[in-house]
Parts: sequence; C-alpha cells; structure tokens
Amino acid sequence: MGAAALDKDLDDLAATARAALVREIDASGAWDDDPVWQEAFEAVPRHLFVPYYYVGAVGGYERRWGESPDPRARERWLRGAYEDAPLATRLRDGELVSSSSQPSLMAKMLAELRVEDGNRVLEIGAGTGYNAALLAHRLGDDDLVTTVDLEPEITESARQHLAAAGYHPAVVTGDGARGVPERAPYDRIIATCTLTSIPQAWLAQCSPGARILAPLATGLIALTVQDATHAEGRFLHTPAYFVPLRGETRPEPGTADLGAIPRRFRDHELFRFLLALTRGTLDPQEAFTLWEREDQPQRERYGITVNGEQEQQWAWLDDPEGPYIWPLR
Repeated sequence: MGAAALDKDLDDLAATARAALVREIDASGAWDDDPVWQEAFEAVPRHLFVPYYYVGAVGGYERRWGESPDPRARERWLRGAYEDAPLATRLRDGELVSSSSQPSLMAKMLAELRVEDGNRVLEIGAGTGYNAALLAHRLGDDDLVTTVDLEPEITESARQHLAAAGYHPAVVTGDGARGVPERAPYDRIIATCTLTSIPQAWLAQCSPGARILAPLATGLIALTVQDATHAEGRFLHTPAYFVPLRGETRPEPGTADLGAIPRRFRDHELFRFLLALTRGTLDPQEAFTLWEREDQPQRERYGITVNGEQEQQWAWLDDPEGPYIWPLR
C-alpha cells in the first residue's frame, strides 16, 4: 500500500474516531447547557495537536507518535488521540509538565464558561493549543482568543499545531498569573492549570460581569467579576485535576497528617477537596469535624470571594459572610 493510501486510511480513521468521541462526549451531558460546542468538537482535529504523547508503561512512559514508521503504531497513536482521556504531552525528568486534558472535561469547562458571540477570551495554559482552537472555532474570529504559557517550547508548539489546523489566535509567552494586559479587556478567562488563589491581575484585565473559570483545590471555581478588585462565585459539582500554574513563587503544599481521621474517609474525594481548600488554615481533624457536621457537603456548597481593595481572598461554605470562611493561601 502506497503512502497516499496510508494517509487516506489514517484520515478516514481520524474522522471515524472523532465522530465516536463526539458521541461519547454528547452522551456524558458535558455540553447540555451549551450544545453549540458539539460543532466545534466535530470540526477541530485533536490529532493535529498531539503529534506525539506518552502513555504509562512498565518503568515509566511509552511514546506514541504520528510519524512512526510502523503503520500499526501510527494507528495506535491516532486511536489514542481520540480517546476521552487526558494525554501526557511533555515530560521533564519523568514529571508531567504539560498535557492535553480529557475532552469531555474540556467540553464541560467550555460550556460552563458561557461564551457569547463577540466575547474576548483569555486562556491560561496554552498546552497543545487544542482548547484555543475550539474557542477560536466557536467564536469565529481568531483575534478574540488569547492563550498564554510560561514556556517558549510550549507556546511555539501550540502555535505550530494551531496553524496546521487552520487557526491563528494570539499565542503569548509569559506568566499566566500576570495575564496578558496588552490584549485586555477580557469577557471570559479560563485556566487549564491548578491555582492556589485567584491572581489579582486577572480581575483588573476583565470587563465588569466577566466570568472566570479555573481549577482550584481539585474543583472548578466559576467567578463573576464585579469590577477590577471584586469577584465572587461558587464551585461547580465537577472534580478537576490539572498540573499547577507555573511562574510566580507559590508555597509548596505540605503532606497532611491524616492519622487521626478514620481510615475509610481518608481518601474520600469530597473530604480531600475540603483539605485542599483549607490547607494552612484548618488542620485535618478540624476539617473532618466540620465535614461530618455539615453532612459531607458537595463542592457546589463552597465558594470564593476576592476583595482586592483589602487584598483578601477567602473560601466559604454556603455563605460568603460565614460562619465557615477560610483565607486562601
């Protein structure tokens, strides 16, 4: 079989695999609140954004890539690119530093971003460029989308992937915690990396009423920006695990001593969320007592308030005025 025939087979397989992925995401209900995203996922070819990726193997990782001389290896690469799973795309000293997120989670986050026609969107964490392409396709105007990442290697590869797929949003190299002021104001900000608090610079670059969606403490916080110094919102029900935001110095999370916590609750997903949210302000036993007293609250009962005038940010349960509030650190 000639190279052209092989390429056509891969193109056909990509179209079939992409359609299957779209059906799987649709069945998950990820974009029920904003079905317009289905068309973007149907149109944007994910495999162009992951020319290679890594999968777990005995003793480390196995690299899959689209230029393998083995046709079966290329097929495995292509099928894997359209699985509803996160893909490790960049490793350093055996540690994951960049990935392509699980498509159904991306779809859920994009739907929850509540993008409207004409919105200017800032993405924190360029990754492969796939998310920026989905945003550019949805908005129909590349210039409305800005994506930023700290590492030149990541932004350069994202730029190349985007161009290969026919999209040209602004790709900026810089510290995402500082935003991209030269492209402001923004109507939406979406982060694809875990935060420990909300960077004040983002609020100053937002239009009043803007929406910020970001991973924090194994959850997704959705904030409404009131003005350059105030924002408030609640967590979504959805759990979310991302690589940390890199750049400005941030405290390393310590390992909590859970010896006093009943064993059956130590790895409970919602308890671990509360531990992450209150790290540095509640010890594990205090957090567990609260969690039990309040009937093991779901994520959506928690929220965050940002008050830039007082340089304060705090998390809360049920009510931003208390009685359960904790400073973010």
